[in-house]
Amino acid sequence: MPTLPPTCAPSPPMSSRASVCRSSSAEASTEARSKCAIRVAKSSNGSALSSSPRRMAAQHESAAGAASSEGSTASSLLREVAEVVVLAVILYVGISFAVQAVHVEGLSMWSTLDNNDYLIANKIDYRLHAPQRGDIIILRPPTNNSTDFIKRVIALPGEKLLIRSGIVYINGHKLDEPYLPDEWTNDNSYPHNGSDGEVMPANSYFVMGDNRNRSQDSRFFGPITRDRIDGKAWFRIWPIDHFGNIYSQVPILETGTASVGSRQPAIA
Repeated sequence: MPTLPPTCAPSPPMSSRASVCRSSSAEASTEARSKCAIRVAKSSNGSALSSSPRRMAAQHESAAGAASSEGSTASSLLREVAEVVVLAVILYVGISFAVQAVHVEGLSMWSTLDNNDYLIANKIDYRLHAPQRGDIIILRPPTNNSTDFIKRVIALPGEKLLIRSGIVYINGHKLDEPYLPDEWTNDNSYPHNGSDGEVMPANSYFVMGDNRNRSQDSRFFGPITRDRIDGKAWFRIWPIDHFGNIYSQVPILETGTASVGSRQPAIA
């Protein structure tokens, strides 16, 4: 039997099937990859479509968060402003309750106080205890509720007062008043009816200015009640060369009595 050349030998069937199978496998692989690519593309498209609302939601939440943050900042600022305003009102009310600014107009208290002096008056002192002789007080005279006067307390409730030839007597004793100007020559008397004195009513005080020649005081409008006393002169803030505390000059009765206090400097 003749032998065929090796190059012309037919391929074995199995090799042929294997070759076909590889071709089919390659085609199948290509098709699978194509389908996979389609699925990936679809998946990517789906992810893109599904992620778009999420991004919008995230952006919306971010914008809402920013707006909320701005609102919170504005609310915090308003709260701080409100707290400052409330604190300022409380301080103002507290200060107004405790002290009063006083502008001295006129010379009725000269030389202890001068025209255009500026003072701070203590409004709490007389809520705690009664005025004392020698105190320099801020008052509303019975004849005028709209104008404040500044005078010195001379006689206290229950004391008998007499003024003769410019000399003040308390319970029959001459009052020593070293704060009076040397040139005071007023011989005005009180009471005006010529009696030997007037007893101060309960809760009433007799007040006079240190410059007796130029003072409208209790010699003209009578004793004042305690409810008309607004405060006690406490501190002088102007002029600067007289800056300092204002002390009560407590007059000393020459013969001495239970109501006598120790003498203090009129101005610090």
